[in-house]
Amino acid sequence: MKTVLCFGDSNTYGYNPENGFRYPADIRWTGRLQTLLGDEYKIIEEGCNGRTTVFEDPIEGWKSGQSYLKACLNSHKPIDIVIMMLGSNDLKSVFNASAERIAGGAATLVKEIIEFTEDKQGFVPKIILVSPPEIGEGIKNSPFYGSFDMDAIERSK
Repeated sequence: MKTVLCFGDSNTYGYNPENGFRYPADIRWTGRLQTLLGDEYKIIEEGCNGRTTVFEDPIEGWKSGQSYLKACLNSHKPIDIVIMMLGSNDLKSVFNASAERIAGGAATLVKEIIEFTEDKQGFVPKIILVSPPEIGEGIKNSPFYGSFDMDAIERSK
């Protein structure tokens, strides 16, 4: 059996913005991936609402993907594939991060995955880096508009 670690934010968690709860497993992309791949794969959902690549959230300080990554990798080893989709929350106004800086945060995490797994499990998993969805014009009518400004739309592209 191959182990696939899906490491991401609310998109990986399956956050439903309409009610604040979680979509059912068969609706979440990770659940659909499990169905598509079948019993030969074990999908591990490691999504956290508000997770960033490397930025510490000034309100909820435990949201940095970097601060949790090694513990996560260690607790689920051996891991054959890592699918990482982070960067949306890095677009929050509080971080004032350019697209290049956000990409650098993702690169930092990829480097940590490579180095840590090589040392702790003896091999490097395949790494799939997924670009998060673009922030759309609807952000201005969203409950998240206080965290994301209109500039996040262009930076997300």
